Amino acid sequence: MSIRFQTVGSLLRPEKLLAFKRLIERDDKITYPFYNDFAGYEETEAAATEEVVRKQIERGLAVLSDGEYSKSMWHLDFVWGLSGIERYIAEHGYFFRDKDGAGKYETRRDIGLRIMGPLGGKNHHFISVFKRLKALADVMAVKLCVPSPSHIFGELSWSDNIGGKDSVYAGPIELKEGLICAYKDFVAEYAASGGGILQFDDCLWEIFADDNPNSPYTGENIDQEAVKALAEEFIDINNTVIDFGRGLGLKMWTHNCRGNYDSRNMGGGSYVKIAHLFLKRLNYDRFFLEWDDERAGSLDALAVFKDKPNAEIVLGLLSSKTRSLDDETRVVRLLDEAASIIGRNRLYLSHQCGFASCDGGNELTEAEQWAKIDQGQRLAAEYWGE
Repeated sequence: MSIRFQTVGSLLRPEKLLAFKRLIERDDKITYPFYNDFAGYEETEAAATEEVVRKQIERGLAVLSDGEYSKSMWHLDFVWGLSGIERYIAEHGYFFRDKDGAGKYETRRDIGLRIMGPLGGKNHHFISVFKRLKALADVMAVKLCVPSPSHIFGELSWSDNIGGKDSVYAGPIELKEGLICAYKDFVAEYAASGGGILQFDDCLWEIFADDNPNSPYTGENIDQEAVKALAEEFIDINNTVIDFGRGLGLKMWTHNCRGNYDSRNMGGGSYVKIAHLFLKRLNYDRFFLEWDDERAGSLDALAVFKDKPNAEIVLGLLSSKTRSLDDETRVVRLLDEAASIIGRNRLYLSHQCGFASCDGGNELTEAEQWAKIDQGQRLAAEYWGE
C-alpha cells in the first residue's frame, strides 16, 4: 500500500454487467439510467460495484472509485443524466487512431445528444451512485469522476444543438451559461451529499497543441486568434465551476486524457505546448497527466507548477492499455526527472488512464489489470517509502 499510487478511476467490468451494457448500446428508446428497461440490470450493477470496491479495499488503494461500473462511456452517462438532454444512436461513433497509427477505429454509436430543454443538474443519478460508493467504502476516501464542463461545452457546441430557429440556446454564450448553471446544481448537491473529491475528466486540451497532428486546429489557414479565444473559453468555464466547488469545500481534481478506447488513443500533442494555458491557469488541486509514451513530450512542462505550490501532480507513467507490466527503470528515471523540476513531495504515480474508460475496456484481462495495479503500488512504496 502507498498513498503515492493512485488509480484514475475506471476498472474492467465483469461479463454479467457487460451483457447489459451491450443491450444499452443498441437501443435509444430507453431512459437513463435504464434500470426500468432491463430486468436485473440494477441488481447486477450493484453487486458488481460491491465486489470491485471490496477488491480495491483489499489492495489498500488510497482513494476508491466505483470502477465507473455505473457508466457506459466515461462522459456521456453524466450528460444523459442532465435534464434537457435526449440521447440517440448517431450515424457513426467517435474515431480513434487504430493500433497501426494510420487507420481509424470507430467506437460505439450511441453518442448522439439533443438539447430538448434548459439544462439542469439537480436530482442527478450520479448522486445515488456516489452514495452507494460512500456506503461501501465506509471511512475510506472516495472520489466521483465526471466530464469537465469544457469538454461537454465543446461537444454540444460543435453539433447542431445551438443557433437554430428552434434551438433552446441561441449560441455558445447562452449554452455556456446554461451548462455552468447545470454543473453548479450538480456540484452543490454532491457537496451536500457528503462528497469530498470531485474529478473532472477532460480529453480536449491537446487540440490546442500545435504539435498535435490529429487536431482540427493544426495546419495552414487556421485562425489562431479564434483558437486561442476558444481555449480561453474552456479555461473560464472550468474555473468557474472549479472555484464554485472549492468554495463548497470540495477537492477539485482533473484527469487529462489523449483517448482510451479498446487500447486505442485519439491523438497526440505535447504538454509543453499547452502548459501555459491548461496546466498553469486551471485551478485544480490535483492534476492526473498522461506520460505513458512519447506523445506527451518532455517533462519540462511541469515547470509551470513552480508557481502553483499547492497543486499536486499525478504522473501517468504506467500504461493501462498494455497487457505486460511496465518498464520500471523508465518509471524511476522519469520520477527522478520530475522530482528535479518540482520536488518529489508533490508527485504521485498512476497509469495514464483508467482500464475501462468505456465499458468494453482495454485489451487485457482482469488478472493483468490487478497485476499492473500491484506493480504501481509497489513502485510507489519503494520510491517514496510511504
